[in-house]
This record gives sequence, C-alpha cells and structure tokens, in this order.
Amino acid sequence: MRIAIDIHGVLRDTNEKIKQVYEKYLIDEQELDENKEFTYEMNLPVNTTNLLNHFSFPSEDDFFIFMYEDFVMQIFGHSPSTEMSTFQDLDETYHSFKEDFKFILISNEVGKSKPATLFFISKFGCQIDKIIFYNKLTENTIWDEFDILLTSNPELLLQNNNKIIIKYTTEYNESIDTEYTINTIKELPSLLTKIKNNNV
Repeated sequence: MRIAIDIHGVLRDTNEKIKQVYEKYLIDEQELDENKEFTYEMNLPVNTTNLLNHFSFPSEDDFFIFMYEDFVMQIFGHSPSTEMSTFQDLDETYHSFKEDFKFILISNEVGKSKPATLFFISKFGCQIDKIIFYNKLTENTIWDEFDILLTSNPELLLQNNNKIIIKYTTEYNESIDTEYTINTIKELPSLLTKIKNNNV
C-alpha cells in the first residue's frame, strides 16, 4: 500500500514560522515607522486554514509577496519540525515498514516554496524517495498516487475519495472526524500495523 504524508502541519510547523517572521519583520518594524499607513496585527491561535484570518495585510497580493517572495526561504526552508523528534520517528517508521508500504511525501507549494521545502526536507535528513508537489489547480490529481493519506489539511480530510485517511490533529482540524487519528508521528507505527492487519 502507498501512504502519502503531508509535509505542512504533519512534519513542518509552517504556521509557527510564519508567526515568528511576521512578528519580527512586520510588527516590530512598524513600531519604528512613525508614518505607518497600515497596522500589522496577529489574531492567534491559528485555528483556521485561511492565514488572512490571522495575519493582517493591506491586500492578498501583499500576503502572497510576504509568503512566496520576500520570506519564502525563511518560512518554508527554516520552519521547525512539528515536534523535536518528528524526523527521527518518521525515519524509524519508514525503515520498519518500507517492505509493506510505499512512502510518499506531498506538499501544497507555490513557486519558490518548492526548493525551500526541499531544503527543509534535506536539513532534517528525510530518507523518503518520492515527493509530490501540488497546488489548488492540481489537488485533485494527487489522489491516484496513494491509498492512505496522513494529513492535517481540513480540505483533504473532507474529500476522502475512498482512501484511508489519517488525521494529524491540529488546532484547525479538531472538529473533523476521521476513522484514524494521531497526535504525533510516534503513534504512526502502531496504526500502520493495524491497517496492515486489516488489509491482509
């Protein structure tokens, strides 16, 4: 069976890095600007997937420039992992189950966030062979690539598409019910054993 693991929210704490960069470069900088025309503010916690609900910008274009041009490497390349041991736990799971499962990484990326994400993966020494980047336009095409999906993304969790869905619990998906749920990558091996036994 093929299992796809979503990078954002499961392996990478992108939202935490956005908060750090936003605070340092926009909020702190505006305090030094006596002629500021716009007030940058954060609405925390980030409990929805629409980041504009939580980080104010003059326009959507300014948000896009912040995310995917001005600070793309800081945000997507230098984000922390979701937990201290995320990638150690992932690699141990990969080596324990690679005879029974084919592991794939997926990630919703735009433009320069793709190489930044590759840097993030290499920084933590991830050994999984296949990575698939998708975006809003290509989201529907990725479902043929896997049988099991581990994600925190509410949009993907709600689509299902007759796949086995594992929810990685976050503040922005707590209300969504799925058959399988984990709170940490450490819980993945026992769940994969269960799935494997159910599909023998």
